[in-house]
Amino acid sequence: MSSTEVVRSGPLRYATAERFARPRPVTAGDTGPVSGRICPQPPSRLEAVMGPPHDEDRWPQGEDCLHLSVTAPAGGGGPRPVMVWFHGGGFSSGAGLLDWYDGGALAAEGEVVVVCVNYRLGALGYLVLDGVSEGNLGLFDQMEALRWVRDHIAEYGGDPENVTVFGQSAGALSIRVLLEVPEARGLFHRAVLQSAPLDFACRPAAEARETGRLFAGHLGADPLTTPAEAVVTAQRRTAAAHSAHTGSGLAPAFTPVSGADPLREPGACFDAGARGLDVLYGWNRDEMSAFPPDAGDDGDVADRTRRAFEVPYADLRARLRRAGARVHGYRLDWRPHGSRLGATHCVELPLLLGSEDAWKGAPMLGDADWAEVDALGRAVRAVWASFARTGDPGPLPAPLVPVP
Repeated sequence: MSSTEVVRSGPLRYATAERFARPRPVTAGDTGPVSGRICPQPPSRLEAVMGPPHDEDRWPQGEDCLHLSVTAPAGGGGPRPVMVWFHGGGFSSGAGLLDWYDGGALAAEGEVVVVCVNYRLGALGYLVLDGVSEGNLGLFDQMEALRWVRDHIAEYGGDPENVTVFGQSAGALSIRVLLEVPEARGLFHRAVLQSAPLDFACRPAAEARETGRLFAGHLGADPLTTPAEAVVTAQRRTAAAHSAHTGSGLAPAFTPVSGADPLREPGACFDAGARGLDVLYGWNRDEMSAFPPDAGDDGDVADRTRRAFEVPYADLRARLRRAGARVHGYRLDWRPHGSRLGATHCVELPLLLGSEDAWKGAPMLGDADWAEVDALGRAVRAVWASFARTGDPGPLPAPLVPVP
């Protein structure tokens, strides 16, 4: 089946929310127009890697942004496995509606239904400030999107009893966190974690409150009523100060917070809820070529990648297996010709989602022509679809290498 033989639906509203409030699910009587907006945000920190979105893919920004899209194979059949995508972007940028994340090829080749989700970002999604925001609102958005999938995906040919969440970077960190959230149990059955810098999955509540106070000082206005543009400006200033303070170019300023609902048990171990769960995780060989070294870090890309990805994933794998989960690991080794970045952070994305037009000019792709990207992509997409269907990715073809 070609990637054109699909039906795309959306943007669809899955919830509404007031600023700094938890999302409310849409109801049968909600027939208002869908804005198609994405969460207000600064430019991506990784434009030098992915490139900026093309002009035709610059969605309007606004706080009415809790939307998703559904891409399903055309024609009859079903119910089909469902794959729900949580995008990356350091919890500060990105959107599920971007053309980078079009699920047409994955849906058509894999006979799966692909759902791509917007969720709140930055201060609007993860600010902790007494009397203003409890934090973790982006996680609540994601759970509400999964409830929408549970309740509505059968209308699009999807199987609500076979839902795989997959995400990259911050999206994968979100999934890592949801693995320990009791309220998320049963909303998905399999999970794919791509290139998650696991050390930044959560931050302590006390640290998040300090960041919140710093944000409030930069804002200098009522967070509940000031324009969204001012919130984003204060967010950028807070992120710059956070980076200078921590000496890290990788750690986001706004992330999920442990010790706050729904993460009531900071650092909780996996319990019986992980038993029988299927998890596929992995990283790219040269992940850290996308990020400058931290202050005082003289390690090369390979060493920094090992410390930031390989070692934390080994610990996660052991913990999940002790809890009774079935775990599979991969490393992606593809180094596009003409790219100085190698197998960098995000380089697997064009192999899974998006089109030639969407990824045209992406620096991380170097001189690779789309025929090569698509050929490798077909192999990678087949693995992801197999995992979504059965929980078994099968033998891993190049450019994937199995890890223990």
